[in-house]
This record gives sequence, C-alpha cells and structure tokens, in this order.
Amino acid sequence: MKISFYGAVEDVTGSCHLLTVNDADGHEHQLLIDCGMFQGEQLCSTKNVQPFPFDASHLESVFVTHPHADHTGRLPVLVKAGFAGKIYMTEPCLSLSRLVLEDAHHIMEEDAKKCGSPTLYELEDLHGVFDQTKQIAYHEEITIAPGVTVMFHDAGHVLGSAYISIEAEGKRVVFSGDIGNDDVPILPPTDPISHADVVVCESTYGHKVHEDPATRSSLLKDAMIESIQQNGVLLIPAFSIERTQEVLYEMDLILRDLKTKAPIYLDSPMAIKATQLYRDFKAYLRFQSPILDEPDRDFFSFPNLHETLSTDASKQINDAPAPKIIIAGSGMMNGGRIMHHLQRYLPLASTTILVIGYQAAGTIGRQIFEGAKTVRIYGQAVQVHAKIKGIGAFSAHGDQNKLTRWMKPEDGVIPKKIFLVHGDDDAKVEFAEHLRKELKTEVLIPKEGMTVEL
Repeated sequence: MKISFYGAVEDVTGSCHLLTVNDADGHEHQLLIDCGMFQGEQLCSTKNVQPFPFDASHLESVFVTHPHADHTGRLPVLVKAGFAGKIYMTEPCLSLSRLVLEDAHHIMEEDAKKCGSPTLYELEDLHGVFDQTKQIAYHEEITIAPGVTVMFHDAGHVLGSAYISIEAEGKRVVFSGDIGNDDVPILPPTDPISHADVVVCESTYGHKVHEDPATRSSLLKDAMIESIQQNGVLLIPAFSIERTQEVLYEMDLILRDLKTKAPIYLDSPMAIKATQLYRDFKAYLRFQSPILDEPDRDFFSFPNLHETLSTDASKQINDAPAPKIIIAGSGMMNGGRIMHHLQRYLPLASTTILVIGYQAAGTIGRQIFEGAKTVRIYGQAVQVHAKIKGIGAFSAHGDQNKLTRWMKPEDGVIPKKIFLVHGDDDAKVEFAEHLRKELKTEVLIPKEGMTVEL
C-alpha cells in the first residue's frame, strides 16, 4: 500500500491523493481521493493546465469528499484524460458539485479568453463526470475488490461532505477531506473516527483556535448594528456553499430582535442556487433552533432579504441608499460580483468588510485581510479605507482543538502515521509540532509528488 500526494501539499488547494493497494488476490488497484482545482489564480493558469502525474486510464475509482472546487474542479480534466471508472460521492454532494463545476466551466471560458489559453475541458467532459458518478450514503460499505472496502463518514464541513476510510492489506487509512467546525448551526457534528492506522488530515487552521462558536451570532449582530448606525455598507464576501447559508440562518435569528429596514442583498447566482439545494436536502441538516416551526418554514429567508439573480438586479444594488448589507461571492475576493462592490465601497471609511472564511495566498482577499492599503481590481488601483473585520467562528474548517480531538479514535489507539495536507506551510509546521507533543505519534508533511509506502 502506498500514498502519492499530487495536490494540496505545498499549497492549500488542488486536493488530489492517489492510494495504491493490493486486494486479497494480489491484484493492484489505484484509487483517487479528490481531484481539485488549484485556486488563487486563473483557472487556465500553469498549475491547472499541467498533465496529471499518473495515468488517468489506470485509475479504478475516484472518491469525492465534498463539492468545493479545490476538491472537484479537475474531475472533468480527469475524464478528458481517459478516466472511465466510477466516481463516488454523496447525493447532496452530487447536486452541489454539478453547480460548482458548471459555474467553474463558465468562469474558465472567460479566463481562457483573457489569458489566451485553451479551455481545460469541454462540456462533454463535464457531463461525463456525472455519467460516471454513483451516489453513496454515509456508512454504506463499498467493496472495490476482495479485501478492499471504502466508507463515507459525515465530515460536518458542508452539506453532503465526507471523510473517507479505506481498508486494505490489513490497514485502515482515513482521508479527512475538510473537517467541519464545532457547533455548526445547520449541520450534524463530524462523525468520530472509530479506528485508523494512518490519517491524511487537512490543516487549514491547524495553527489557530477559533472564537467560541457561541460568539459568531453576537459578532455578526454587532457588525450589522455598527454599519446601520454609521449609515454604511456591510460587505460580506462569502463562499456560495455553506458559509452563505450559515450567515443567512444567523441573520434570520438576529432579525427577530434587531428591528431594521436596511436591505440585505444576496448577490450571487451560485449562492442563490446552492441555498435552494440546501432547502431541497434539509433532511441532511440539523438546526440549533426550531426555525422550521416558523410560519414560512424557511430557514434561509426573511423580509429584508433580496436575492439578485440577474445582472440587472445586481446593478440596482448600487442605487439603493445606505445602510445596506451585501453578501456576495467569491469568498476569497478573487472573482465574482464582490469585486464590483469592492471597487465601489473599499475607498469609503463607512464600509465594513466582514471576512468569514479562509483567504488563500495570492488572492485580493488575503491582501485586504493582511492590511493592504491599496489593491488592484480589474487593472485599477483601489484605495482601502474600509474597516476590515473577521469572524473565525464562521469558518467551515475545524481549528487545532477540533482536528486534534478528531484524530483520537474511539478505540483509543492513536494512528501510527499522520500526514498533514491542505494548509499553509506555517500552519502545517506548527500543527505537526503540536500533534507530536499531544498524540506522541509520527507526523509527516509531504512534498508535491511524494510517494510513501505504508
């Protein structure tokens, strides 16, 4: 058994891990866990156009942890490269992945025109992904071959997200995907690990401890009140899947007590469509308040909310007087409608930018969050006079405490090896030192292209 690391190792995005195992009869099988896009750059950039360092036609199966583009974005490229096997994901993940990949294809075509490169794949390759996809339920055992089984477990990260355990050659390897935060108000908790010999674990916030989850609502409420009192604009760059829905849920609760006529705009077609999927799959959700008992039985809507699906409706936000609240993508401020709002409102001292998610290196969001006084948007220099605030408790990623607890299996046996991926270098180094001290086990930080025998 061996693991090869081909993404999200010397980077945060582009998750792609190859597991090679032998079955009980000695036959070799190649299994891929996630096949993500490298983000923080144009989709047609250098890293995304590079060929896979393995033969896609030799892969037997692909297991998708969740729909975010940094875990699914190159699945159509994989199909184009000759992969003809099965792709496994949960039912909600399938619907959300279709939304993500269709949106990514549209953006990719625009990027390809700008940078003069060919598109990474065609629509037929995108359709091929879902022709080859098989829905799987949590805790349903998949038998790949004699002595080789796979299972999906609820990761509590986004709707339909999973971490994946694979048993082969007498070992159990767990791939975390992205592990959710504690006490997410709309999702079940992360499933505990029953047993693991090896864990490949994300480390996005392995070096940090989030605020108490109970503070997320009060901090959001404070930001809303401050903007309203200052007759300003509150800009919330939000990822379309999970972060947007959590913010809407919290706002629904806040507006029971906060009486205001300030309009709240959900200015993201993808987020609007994703929110409808959350409604469709509400059986997978768990709410901390009896919000479904309300008259409208809708956990993501309230009188102040305006969904601006069309471009014309989005432009009309500009005409609305302050105070107003705008939720728009992209969450890392590297594209989407948020860019137009940043151009307009960053120079105003009455504006507040509320950062509620991870900002990858190289993105405008990272520059703004780290205190840049000027950023370039669409080729123009934009002064930053707005107030910049952050709420870590809104993160969809578990922090150091959550990840450490999760890697203590129920059987009491600490994994023999832990590989840290999906994190900035400083986060991985600090988290590795913490885990070695806390768990007394071997913790490794793999390099791009590294293969490790287990």
